[in-house]
Amino acid sequence: MVEACGLLADGARFDETAPGQWALTREGGHSTRRIIHAGGDATGAEVQRALDHAAAALDIRRNHTALEVLHSSDLSGESGVTGVLVHNPDGIGLVHAPAVILATGGLGHLYSATTNPEGSTGDGIALALWAGVEVTDIEFIQFHPTMLFDPRGTGRRPLITEALRGEGAVLRDARGDSVTAGVHPLGDLAPRDVVAAAIEARLRETGDECVFLDARGVEDFARRFPTVNAACRAAGIDPTRDPIPVVPGAHYSCGGVRTDVFGRTSLPGLFAAGEVARTGMHGANRLASNSLLEGLVVGSRAGREAAGHSVVAGTPMADIEPVGREAMDRGLLQRAMSRWASVVRDAEGLADLADVNFDKFSTQ
Repeated sequence: MVEACGLLADGARFDETAPGQWALTREGGHSTRRIIHAGGDATGAEVQRALDHAAAALDIRRNHTALEVLHSSDLSGESGVTGVLVHNPDGIGLVHAPAVILATGGLGHLYSATTNPEGSTGDGIALALWAGVEVTDIEFIQFHPTMLFDPRGTGRRPLITEALRGEGAVLRDARGDSVTAGVHPLGDLAPRDVVAAAIEARLRETGDECVFLDARGVEDFARRFPTVNAACRAAGIDPTRDPIPVVPGAHYSCGGVRTDVFGRTSLPGLFAAGEVARTGMHGANRLASNSLLEGLVVGSRAGREAAGHSVVAGTPMADIEPVGREAMDRGLLQRAMSRWASVVRDAEGLADLADVNFDKFSTQ
């Protein structure tokens, strides 16, 4: 609630049932209505809009790609961040800085289909590993149970918000049978891993390509869920008359760069916040909507910590020798991950994944 109030000061506006009274909803794994939302199902967009407005005064270097987090050791052997090696349209360059915050998001595009934006390719994880920083619980990848199914599409796909099930939508298979009946006491509002696994099991059992989310009983659908409504209609689906075809999709990484709850990593001067970080707050299976809370809280803390570290450390300079990195064939990686490291995994499949010769298909 405190962080939401901070966003209000930056211009964010959340849905209300009455002036000064937030409208609350319920999502998977939650025992009560506790989710603040904006624009019905556009909370993330509203948070981003407010943050963009607050960041307007910052020196933002667009079209810069981080290649390596630079660090060096002092005479005592203590290592610390010295800056970032970057690439931009003018070539390779250095940004000297005593503190760096990784805020690169997730890694959904390691899979063929995901709800993640195009930039979610795990780059922050790679930067941390190359800097010798610990990455942990990387196998804790959450699959959202209801990604809009498109038999022709790969890459990013629309997410069908869990709030629909909180408002009474139900999951059924092609025969009209409940997908989660008898699986969990919370039924369709069970935690995400339970619902995703139930859908995957039903698809394997029936051979169907998808299951269906029946939201025809949700009142005032278009006004309350405009984002989902637009995505469905763009796919030729009228959610007020037709069940929505859905499948689980790669959604959120609960693991990542190991940090404390202030975003600090094991490398002095290097911080991480948001989905790239593993704070331990989510365990192996994040509750719906807690990602925004964690990003806001830890992001704010990491910013303050980084600013304080910069005052103490100053701006160190270091001679650097760029390290060449090979690029892996992304299509091959996505197909392999989707086949063997998806919702349901087993030892045999993971062994097959480990045996894939990615180096054979690497490109410079």
